[in-house]
Amino acid sequence: MGRFVLNSTTFVDNMAQPVHRWFRYSAGFSAGWVESLVANTPMARVLDPFAGSGTTLLASQTVGVEACGVESQTFVARVAQAKLNWTSSVRDFLLVGKGVLNDYESIEVSDPALLLKKCFTLESLSELMGLHRAIQGAQVAPDVAALLWLAFVAIIRKTSHVGTAQWQYVLPNKSKHGVLAVAEAFEIQLRVMAADMLGRQEVLGTPSVATLLEADVRTESVMPDGWATHVICSPPYANNYDYADATRLEQTVLGEVFGWGDLKNMRGRLVRSCSQAMSGYKVQEALSDPILSPIVEELSAVYDKLNKVKMEHAGKKAYDSMIVAYFHDLAYIWRRLRKATVDGVKVCYVVGDSAPYGVYVPVERWLAQLALAEGFSSWSFEKVRDRNVKWKNRKHDVPLHEGRLWVGG
Repeated sequence: MGRFVLNSTTFVDNMAQPVHRWFRYSAGFSAGWVESLVANTPMARVLDPFAGSGTTLLASQTVGVEACGVESQTFVARVAQAKLNWTSSVRDFLLVGKGVLNDYESIEVSDPALLLKKCFTLESLSELMGLHRAIQGAQVAPDVAALLWLAFVAIIRKTSHVGTAQWQYVLPNKSKHGVLAVAEAFEIQLRVMAADMLGRQEVLGTPSVATLLEADVRTESVMPDGWATHVICSPPYANNYDYADATRLEQTVLGEVFGWGDLKNMRGRLVRSCSQAMSGYKVQEALSDPILSPIVEELSAVYDKLNKVKMEHAGKKAYDSMIVAYFHDLAYIWRRLRKATVDGVKVCYVVGDSAPYGVYVPVERWLAQLALAEGFSSWSFEKVRDRNVKWKNRKHDVPLHEGRLWVGG
C-alpha cells in the first residue's frame, strides 16, 4: 500500500502499465493508487469529472468497479475513449493495422504548418501524412478505427526529432536522440497495443462498465444524479499550464489546428487555469456571483494584490483574472458534483497550491470552503510532497506542496 501513497500525485507509474501507456499524457495520478482506493468496495460507482486520458476509468475496470468520466478537451477525450476499446478483437486490430502498414505510401506535403516544419524532416512528415491518410481510408468497425487512430497519434512525437518538455510542450529548438522511422514506430505501437489488449482481456474477461462523456462539466449537467459513491480526480492546477497547447503538435498533424489562434476556441471549454484563456473575462461579475461568497473576501484581496504585482513584470500576465476564474469554475463543478453524488460520498481531489508572481493562493482550503457551501459535510488535506523547495524557481521562491483534498458528503 505504501507504493500507492508515494505515487498518488504522479502519472509516471502509468507509463509502464498496459493500456495506460498507449499515449503519454503528462497529467493526473497513479492508476495503482486509484485501484487501491476502490479495490475493496465492489459496489462502488466512481466518478471523475476531469477524466483526462482515462486513468480513473481504466483503473476502476481493473478492480471490477463501475466508473464514469467527463472530459472537455476533445482530443484527450478521444484518447480516453480509444483506450476503452481494449476489449476489441485483437485479431481484427492487428489484421487491419498490418494491412495499413504494408500498403500506405508517402504523400507530398505542400506548405505544411510552421510547427510541422520545425518538428519533422520533410521525409518523415510525408510518411506520417501518408500513414494518416491510409488509416482514415481503412474500412473498419468504429472500435478498431479508434484504436488505429490512437496508434497513429501515439507515434507522432516518437517520429519527431525535437524535444518535449516534462509537461507535454514541444521544444522545437531542442533535438533528441532515438528518433524512430514512421513505419518502425507504428509497427512497435501495434505490437504493444495488441499485447496489452490480449493480456488485459485474459485477466479481466468481461470488464465493468466505464463510460466516457465529452462535455464541459462546469455548465453541462451530464453526470447522472445521485449516482457516484466516490469521486476521484485531479483538477487542473492554477499554475498557468495550457491544456489547449499540450496536444497542439498532434492536432496540427491531424489537421485540427493550423496556428496559435486555433487554440482559443479550445480553451473556452476548459477550466480557466492559464492566463492565455482570460481575454474578455469579466472579473467583477464573477466576484459578485453568490457562489463565490464563501471565499470572496480573501479572493478579492489576492486579486487586488496580483493586479498590482503584475505591473512590476514585463509579461504582465493575467494571473489576477485567472485566479478568480479558476475558483469560479471550480465552484460550479462542486455544485454539479453534489447533485451527482450520493449522501456519504467520498471525494478525493489530487491538488497543488499556487503562487503566481509569488502571491500565495491557498488552493485546497478555498476549494474545501466552496465544497462545504454546496452541501458537502467535511474536509481534510493530506500533504504528499513539497514542491518548489529543492531549487529556486525563476519566477518565485514560495514553498508549495501537493496532496489529496478529501471531502465527505
